[in-house]
Amino acid sequence: MVWFMEGMCFLPTFLVIWSSSTFIISYIIALVRRDVDVILPYISDTGATPPESCVFGFMSTITSFAAFATMYAEYKFVERVHETTGAVSPRLNKVSFAFGIISCVGMCLVATFQVTTVMAVHDVGALLFFLFGVTYTVIQSLISYRGHPYGCSKCVCHFRAFFAGVAVLAVFPTIFCAIPVGTSKLHWDTNDKDYTLHIVSVACEWITTFSFVFFFLTYIREFQQFTLKLTVNLIEYS
Repeated sequence: MVWFMEGMCFLPTFLVIWSSSTFIISYIIALVRRDVDVILPYISDTGATPPESCVFGFMSTITSFAAFATMYAEYKFVERVHETTGAVSPRLNKVSFAFGIISCVGMCLVATFQVTTVMAVHDVGALLFFLFGVTYTVIQSLISYRGHPYGCSKCVCHFRAFFAGVAVLAVFPTIFCAIPVGTSKLHWDTNDKDYTLHIVSVACEWITTFSFVFFFLTYIREFQQFTLKLTVNLIEYS
């Protein structure tokens, strides 16, 4: 059997490849059309103008559903670990999954409400995506340590904690540097006011986003160890 078809491994594998492609493809299209600057545009800016906005919206929506499916599979796996060992708090597992769902909803808002059209909704979606997504990675890192040695090795636990830590450190400059600058401007010059704040915010946004990508990359080996089955129960009507 091909390695990415073992267990539920195809979920995080697809998520990592598809999400990375989403950001890179929309950036390339926007760059070729000169809709954004070469150096560090906001990820949302690469999907602000047609046709790249269509590509960005379509691929980001699929990414959010793939993320939800991956988070659900991880939730069920941790639930099973608790039933077997009692090592992980069910409440902590549920809280983590809830934060993950809200983050996925935020990504859907970002995908469907472009920054240049409905900026308020777009920004709310971005806040949900980043803040709840970062919290999800932190809680999942804690769960990984508590559930060890079930699921992943100590080394993978350290990698998850590292990527979660990077995301935590990067998300705050992303938000706070963007507040005084705004995010609706697509083209910047080095002489523009607040250019430095803009670059810091954008750089940290890319770092936070790909911290998420690399975090889910650590799921691949773990997802090879289990499968999920759907059970259908018919309701009998008298």
